[in-house]
Amino acid sequence: MSVDTGDTAWILISSALVLLMTPGLALFYGGMARRKNLLSTIMMSFAVMGLIGIIWALWGYSLSFGDDIGSFIGGLNFFGLINVGMGPSAVYASTVPHLAFMVFQGMFAIITVALITGAVVERIKFSALMIFSALWMTVVYAPVCHWVWGGGWLGGIGALDFAGGAVVHINAGISAMALVLVLGRRRGFPTDVMEPNNIPLVALGAGLLWFGWFGFNAGSALASDGLAASAFVATNLSAAAAGFTWMVISWIHRRPSLLGTVTGAVAGLVAITPAAGFVPPITAIPIGIIAAVVCYYSVVFMKEKLHFDDSLDVFAVHGMGGIWGALATGIFASSAVSGTPGLFEGNASQLLIQLISIITVAAFAFTATWILGKLIDVTIGLRVGQKEETVGLDLSQHGERAYGGLLR
Repeated sequence: MSVDTGDTAWILISSALVLLMTPGLALFYGGMARRKNLLSTIMMSFAVMGLIGIIWALWGYSLSFGDDIGSFIGGLNFFGLINVGMGPSAVYASTVPHLAFMVFQGMFAIITVALITGAVVERIKFSALMIFSALWMTVVYAPVCHWVWGGGWLGGIGALDFAGGAVVHINAGISAMALVLVLGRRRGFPTDVMEPNNIPLVALGAGLLWFGWFGFNAGSALASDGLAASAFVATNLSAAAAGFTWMVISWIHRRPSLLGTVTGAVAGLVAITPAAGFVPPITAIPIGIIAAVVCYYSVVFMKEKLHFDDSLDVFAVHGMGGIWGALATGIFASSAVSGTPGLFEGNASQLLIQLISIITVAAFAFTATWILGKLIDVTIGLRVGQKEETVGLDLSQHGERAYGGLLR
């Protein structure tokens, strides 16, 4: 084994691209929040970048990718980056430094935790969110990551997840649903008008997410090769198809909105994530189209029919988009791309395996997150007070105004 400089350069660049997605997410979420909660929403993502970045190096990477214990969790042989050096890893990445693989995977952990925050903005206590994030990273993300990518049981039965359909999006989307159930609705929802404060900011954030997603998906090839190129093209096609489809759907119902178009693009990016390295790039078009339909009507159903206050539609876009993407992987997987055929190539069992991975990850994430949320709620409390929520979390939690600076 020796380090390949081309592969290493690509993984380091991809790591930077994936990290950029979290500030992009901060802007995407921040623009959709109300003006009085803009900075609070952005702050959540940046705080997670610091907190999870540290936890990943100390114990998160080891629990996710350390020596397998019972096909459930990794050991502590990489605790504090012990045995994680500048040479390649025989198990995970034979042509890039082990440190490069570690930091690349760490960026996935960061954005997964940040995704959850979109469901609970405008009413969660900042201190409670920090405690929840640390516990969730340890108790939920690390085991699921190990099951799929670290030598655990889901990878062992053949579950396909190229870049995080289950590990990132289903995990975060279902956890967001559980945390919302514990936290409750925002005051005034659904009767009060709760419009986004800055749609251009949302579009800028979506653009950064789209850009960074090339590192997310194509970087998961762990090499600068043809598979990376295939995943890159599939990623772009799915985002394009989903964004355009969402625009058309919203046009049919009312007007072709910018907010809807960029949300659709994100839904397409979510759906192609598990499939990017397993399917022919052209199949990303139907995957993206169906993702837009599934996620659009999930948003409508959750918000307008159930009055479920997932503030920024994390479950509808990431949870449902991830579920569809995992199923689509089982349908469209091609032996010519990955060596593993899917349903369309006569391998119905792959679709069943994908369904098993969806159900188990969803059940584990929901149960564990609900318990964590309840424990935090009965100890320090999850939610800000009524006055703090009315004033807005920018002032009540951080003493700042988005348009005015520090509180004097």
